[in-house]
Amino acid sequence: MPRTKTGTTRRRRHKKVLKLNKGYRGTNSRLYKRAKEAALHAGQYAFIGRKLRKRDMRKLWIMRINGALTEIGAKLNYSRFINALKREKIELNRKMLSEIAVNDAKAFKAIVDKVSK
Repeated sequence: MPRTKTGTTRRRRHKKVLKLNKGYRGTNSRLYKRAKEAALHAGQYAFIGRKLRKRDMRKLWIMRINGALTEIGAKLNYSRFINALKREKIELNRKMLSEIAVNDAKAFKAIVDKVSK
């Protein structure tokens, strides 16, 4: 039985990895060995980035809420405001509060007035 080489299989595998790395700098997009390593690292960075995005968005919402509170001249800071919301049983999450603060200042002021009395 003759020995078979993995010509088409290997080429297909290499092309798949090189296609993933299109646009990478230098040999990371041209040489298979480097491209394979770059693809593995890119996958790790993407995984970590998906976790970090959630953290960053929550930080952004908190900054927006705190900024809106200082802008309207409320006597509350962010942590006291959130505590007052929980006491009044107003169940708005930080994402919705920041959207209201950015897009509808009157409604946000009404919420602040309701919890600060």
